[in-house]
Amino acid sequence: MRKNSAKNNRINGEVQRALSSIIREVKDPRVSPLTSVTDVFVSPDLKTCKAYISVLGGDDEINGTKKGLDSAKGFVRRELARIVNLRNTPEIEFIMDGSIAYGVDMSKKIDDVMKHDEESRRVRGEEDV
Repeated sequence: MRKNSAKNNRINGEVQRALSSIIREVKDPRVSPLTSVTDVFVSPDLKTCKAYISVLGGDDEINGTKKGLDSAKGFVRRELARIVNLRNTPEIEFIMDGSIAYGVDMSKKIDDVMKHDEESRRVRGEEDV
């Protein structure tokens, strides 16, 4: 199976949906309820899986969620095997994804620059174009 084949893309999507529901079932108090699976890459041989996880919150929530998910890998893998019927159930590696937080931060910076630009135009007496 090639890396970017339609079959591999379908498997990635199924595993992502399954992991999203499984993570909500994890009873570890360190795992934040505001956790989402942003992307999943299952290797073509179905041996490994990289799951990109995003957590809304501060560094404490992110680190706690990472530790909680790492300690629940056995449960998550067993549930994944139950939900998704694959030849092999992949070993899961959880990777914290900061892209959503980065996007929110950049959006806030853009808003601040736009507000500052608008205020400087007002001070100089220029009209909005």
